[in-house]
Parts: sequence; C-alpha cells; structure tokens
Amino acid sequence: MNISELKNKLKTEDKHDFESLRTLVEILRSEEGCPWDAEQTHASIRNDLIEETYEVIEAIDKDDRTLMREELGDVMFQVMFHSRIEEEAGVFDVDDVIHDICAKMIFRHPHVFGNVSVDGSSEVLDNWEKIKKDEKSRNTAKESMLAVPKQYPALIRARKIAKKARKDGYTFADNCEIAERIKAMAESLKSADEVEREAILADIVWNSVILAGDGADLEKDISVKADEFIENYKND
Repeated sequence: MNISELKNKLKTEDKHDFESLRTLVEILRSEEGCPWDAEQTHASIRNDLIEETYEVIEAIDKDDRTLMREELGDVMFQVMFHSRIEEEAGVFDVDDVIHDICAKMIFRHPHVFGNVSVDGSSEVLDNWEKIKKDEKSRNTAKESMLAVPKQYPALIRARKIAKKARKDGYTFADNCEIAERIKAMAESLKSADEVEREAILADIVWNSVILAGDGADLEKDISVKADEFIENYKND
C-alpha cells in the first residue's frame, strides 16, 4: 500500500492494534507525514522517553488505571518511534526488539523454561544476577558498578552502586560514624567557597544514601519534603 492508502486504512479501523501503531509511525515519518516527526533523531527525542516513563510512574503511584493506560501507550509509541528510525537505517526493526527481549527473558528464567529449581523469589533474583553477569562478562563487583548507567538520576545510581558494594561484602561505616561525618561536613559549609560547597554537598548526599540503606526510600522522602515546602510556602 502507498501512504495515502495506509492513511485511509488507519482512519477507518474499528479497533487499532500493534500493526496500526507500526503503520502510524511509518506514516508520520514519511514525506507525506509530519515534518516534525520526520526530522527527529534518537538524540532529539531522548528526553521524551524519559518524561513519558516518569508519567507512567506517576500513574502507578496514583493508582490511576486510566492514566496508566494512556501513559503506557506513550511509552510504547516511543519504543516504536526509535525502532522505526533504525528500520529506516536498515539496522533493526521493532520485530527484532521483540525477539531480543523474548529471548533474553526465556534465557534469564531457567526455573521456568529450563531445569533449574528455585526456592522463592530471593533465589530467582540471585540467579538473575548471576546470569546477567555471565551474559555481560562482568566478573567483578567493580565491573558491575561501572555498568550502572551514569544517566540514572543521581540518587538511584548512588543507591544501586552502594547496594552492589554491600552484596560484594563491602562494609560501610556504621550509622553513628556516618552521621558524625555529615554533621562535620555541614559545619564546614559555613566557611566553604562556591567550588568547595558543591563538593561538600555531594559528599553529604552520598553519605545520606549510605546512611539510608536499601530499605529507605530517600527519593520519596525528599519529594515529600518538597511537597511540604510548597504547601507551606507563603502566598504572594
């Protein structure tokens, strides 16, 4: 079908499906489609994928199924869009993406698709980490830490790195010692210049992540503090 025929087919469908989404993106990226969509690259819409993902998280946190359905669609559109860019370049398409994730999940669930026995979800997670390390040829804890994306939000990245260190047997200072460090660093802020201040604040945040440990939700707590600040802020 030519693009005009695809447009008519898409407009007259009673129920859109996965192939409809594929067709939609193909149309938008075509010469007869949308100039803006046709100009986009992976880099230019990078932030869109991040933002759409956070909007899914918002829907989950609100337990809003209607919003979740909408936002999951936005994320799916982003996946299809990025895949279409690569399809046009002759590198891969969305079918390759689907094949790869299915193959990965089958391989990483040997207790479902193989002969491995597990006793509960904790063993599932342990096996998952072992399989992932073998897949990626990560033989040391340091290699695993280096693999944590630098693009993660800073608190998430810091927590994941600290968690991997603990799992490898690394022992951080006890809570009292870390609390004293934070207190001393906060005191040093009084006489710090602008450059020193940034470094000290980074140390405070890092030590706060360590002090919080795996069980605390530091990001959520900080967000709550921000909400409290807004709620109590003076009205002009």
